[in-house]
Amino acid sequence: MRNKISIKSIALLFSVFAILLTSHANADENQISYIEGVDYIVIDSSVSSSIAGSNINQAYYGRIYPGLVANFSLPAQTTEVAVKRINSQYNWFKKNPQYMQRVWKRAAPYLYHIVRELEKRDMPMELALLPIVESAYDPFAYSHGRAAGLWQIIPGTGKYLGVQQDWWYDGRRDVLDSTRAALDYLESLHKQFKGDWLLAIAAYNSGGGNVRKGIRRNTRKQRPTDFWSLPLPKETKAYVPKLLALKKLFLENSTQNMLPSIPNSAHFTSIDISSQIDLATASELAGIDLDTLYKLNPGFNHWASAPHGPHRLLIPVSRADAFQTQLAELPAEQRIKLQRYQVKPGDTLSVLARRNKTSIVAIQQANSLQGHNLRAGQHLLIPQASASQAKYSKTQDARRQRIQSTNRKGTRINYVVKPGDSFWKISNHFNVQQRKLAQWNGMAPGDTLKIGQKLVVWSKDRSLQIDSAPVNGVQTQRKIHYKVRRGDTLSGIAAKFKVRTSQLQAWNRTRLGKYLQPGQTLKILVDVRKQSGS
Repeated sequence: MRNKISIKSIALLFSVFAILLTSHANADENQISYIEGVDYIVIDSSVSSSIAGSNINQAYYGRIYPGLVANFSLPAQTTEVAVKRINSQYNWFKKNPQYMQRVWKRAAPYLYHIVRELEKRDMPMELALLPIVESAYDPFAYSHGRAAGLWQIIPGTGKYLGVQQDWWYDGRRDVLDSTRAALDYLESLHKQFKGDWLLAIAAYNSGGGNVRKGIRRNTRKQRPTDFWSLPLPKETKAYVPKLLALKKLFLENSTQNMLPSIPNSAHFTSIDISSQIDLATASELAGIDLDTLYKLNPGFNHWASAPHGPHRLLIPVSRADAFQTQLAELPAEQRIKLQRYQVKPGDTLSVLARRNKTSIVAIQQANSLQGHNLRAGQHLLIPQASASQAKYSKTQDARRQRIQSTNRKGTRINYVVKPGDSFWKISNHFNVQQRKLAQWNGMAPGDTLKIGQKLVVWSKDRSLQIDSAPVNGVQTQRKIHYKVRRGDTLSGIAAKFKVRTSQLQAWNRTRLGKYLQPGQTLKILVDVRKQSGS
């Protein structure tokens, strides 16, 4: 085990040392500038090691930064190839200080918890910078590969690591669950690769299989098997150097002087709530806005905590006592609003859950239902949000709608998912990339589509529109199926129905071969206003 000094001890030592220097330090006040309204201190590097005055000491050395950097422990990388690849990433970070300031500010609520967890496990403190590489410290980050949260955990890995993922809750985004899972995984990979942290970090990005494959390949060819020598995916080759570039950046005095200040103390505390609660109600009890509550509890997908747990909320330390007092005084039946509803013919639990933005499990629990059967005339209590949906701006649906509402190049098409649809089928129909289609809708290509789900498609060709909004209140576009006759050509069929040949090709991409065949059926979207009787 390494001889490591705790973050708090480092900060205390800095403070004591600076006080002892008071009689020798005569720093010019002009060398220390405070920018009002911004939570950071700019300190001239010539006096950064000899600041006098206990108030300044507490402001500067009360930050988490000095102890974080003091406990960096990954070995220096000095080979020519390593230095070159690290510097390539370092130069980008160095040229984009505003990016680093934004990310560091975003990290503020979470960093202390992550640092403490790394300390407990005696893991390299550089790993506290890994969420910068993974998610830019955005707990709501979601990638095209379906990775989610600060640590960008994919569904399969999350399941393997015991992370709860369901309609109400995704632990891959939860600060506590995701950090525990990510550090468990990194420790496991570190053990697999015999104590080599660079290989473990590479495996966190690309998977252990890719790293083992690279090692086997180099071993057969009698080549080195260190990270810098392995044939790895392009993304992974840049991934480890990014982390090491951040380490290099953070070791520079100029970096800590310009970054927003993060206190060396807990930002939040975990409070047991014992049962499900409306998050709007919880935010009122805590005296904080709902967005702040979601940022501390990003694992909750919808308007309430999960009915089956976890029954805890992360609350700012400054509001924890008030929240616990208010929660204790709130009657249990007021934690969730229940609407009385009489079952109608054709109603099912899934229909009622979707209509009321709740889950089947929540309805079953509220009514002590063992199965899924309902009978007409039966009365149910339906869990409902206490506030308007607009107020829950960080829910999964709200975040997705904001992404869908972003204006992009081309014609916007509102598409409703039909039975048998997939990202591949829809993207092929509209001649767009699967990855782009998913991105426009805040999803990943591997995500499951639901019948009736609304998607946004941005097409370069306005005429490809299907299920589009009516023109002047009247829908004049119709889909027809045309059976190819002997002697037909694409250009002839296009002219007949007053469409372009390129449109015919796009609409029938999966049906067309090298030649048209008599009897073959083509799909055509016609504008009835353009069709004459001839």
